[in-house]
Amino acid sequence: MKKLVFILMVSIGLFSCKNEPKEKGVNLEESRAKSYDQNDGLVTMKGEFLYDADKKAAVFQTPNEIYGVVVNDNMHLLNEKVKAFKADEYTSVPVTIRVKRIENTDQAILWDNILEVKDILKVEAPDPNKKDVVKLAN
Repeated sequence: MKKLVFILMVSIGLFSCKNEPKEKGVNLEESRAKSYDQNDGLVTMKGEFLYDADKKAAVFQTPNEIYGVVVNDNMHLLNEKVKAFKADEYTSVPVTIRVKRIENTDQAILWDNILEVKDILKVEAPDPNKKDVVKLAN
């Protein structure tokens, strides 16, 4: 009887173990979905990003508005990711980012609202057929 109980306990123990494969790496789509749903005061925005290193100024343009961007480590990281898609220094690149929207109080900055980049979700290649760049010539 003891042997039967022992075999029964061992078999229950073996069959109750789950063999789940361990997840390797981070699922980007899952983390993007989580970032849209978080209630942390950050805003997910999609638009075009441009950084002028000479003037140390960055802008982010949505279809409705243009924002100044705080120049910090996250902005520089975004700029490094964007460089691969730039045809020239004034090419704006489509990105999806999570930002903290800040009302501008600095009179030297021309934008009403400025953005502080907190998370980079997606960087895309610009549309090669888009003809909205104005180049000045003498």
